[in-house]
Amino acid sequence: MSSVSFQPNRRQQIDVGDVKRIIIRSTNWVGDAVLTTPAVRAVRKNFPDAEITMLAKPWVAPIFYNNPHVDHVMYYEPEGRHRRWLGKARLVKALRKGKFDLAILFQNAFEAAIFTYLAGVPNRLGYDTDNRRFLLTHSIKMTPSLKQIHEIDYYLGILQASGLKPDGRDLTLRVTDQERDRASEILKQQHITKRDKLVGVSPGATYGSAKRWFPERYAALCDKMHESHGTQIIIFGGPGEEHTGCRVSESMKHPSVNLCGKTTLRETAALIERCRLFVTNDSGLMHVAAALSVPLVAIFGSTNPVTTGPSGLRSRVVRAFVPCSPCLKPECPTDHKCMADISVDRVCAETDALLREDSNQ
Repeated sequence: MSSVSFQPNRRQQIDVGDVKRIIIRSTNWVGDAVLTTPAVRAVRKNFPDAEITMLAKPWVAPIFYNNPHVDHVMYYEPEGRHRRWLGKARLVKALRKGKFDLAILFQNAFEAAIFTYLAGVPNRLGYDTDNRRFLLTHSIKMTPSLKQIHEIDYYLGILQASGLKPDGRDLTLRVTDQERDRASEILKQQHITKRDKLVGVSPGATYGSAKRWFPERYAALCDKMHESHGTQIIIFGGPGEEHTGCRVSESMKHPSVNLCGKTTLRETAALIERCRLFVTNDSGLMHVAAALSVPLVAIFGSTNPVTTGPSGLRSRVVRAFVPCSPCLKPECPTDHKCMADISVDRVCAETDALLREDSNQ
């Protein structure tokens, strides 16, 4: 829970009665987007009759599909139709056409503020990062203490500092029956049935290799889980992580299903929902699994579980307490000791405990 007190002043407070249409600028990473869902729910609680639109990049937007607190999803495509200045002008025009009364900026970048400013959104709320304070009508001061709290509370803080009420910290990610049917089709193609005990692993992580436990150790862990619990291993990962997935599967003694780069984000979520356990680095899929209440073991190296750790009662964090961790660097400049000191047996002890709990239920 947050230890930071958010005390709104009169200038920061939002006049709820004047707000009919809201645009929320999403973060740009899958995990961060999942962690904003409690704040999105709080927006709905504070503005129950407003029309809420999420503005998100295409690879993040699926997180908000089927979200009961979101009415529309608008795509920001900086590599496509919103490329260069003409594309940016096209986005500003679309925002102006939306006639939004309030913009809530979860993304901290300057451009998030300038777009809504140029679109004439009368109320613009966000942290005063990236030299954008003059573009915000409701500017929340960024303090060092805000960088030490969990990201769930960090995003909720934007609302609380404006006099808006939170609505708990539970994550929201809804899988539809149609998506579950699609997951069953994918598993059937891999000769996996409902009787199989599925364990998902996510050996990749965006941002850099410092966040990744070693593929060979993932492989050894997967073999141990298969031998001890009869599990069927499914390897998950997004575009660009295919090589890592192949290294894990090819290093294993037992067969596995490697779906790295082969499924959409929504398909991946539906497949993770079927897993009895999920083992992962600090990644977007870690937060997807937590949002779906899948028991998980998260392996942390360069990043800080206090701020980005998984949410959920059945989530366990494994890390090595070395002086240089968390360094928050994308690549390790020395010996990657924060990951090297995490043994297969240590992670296996956590997976064994959760798999035994699952068998006893």
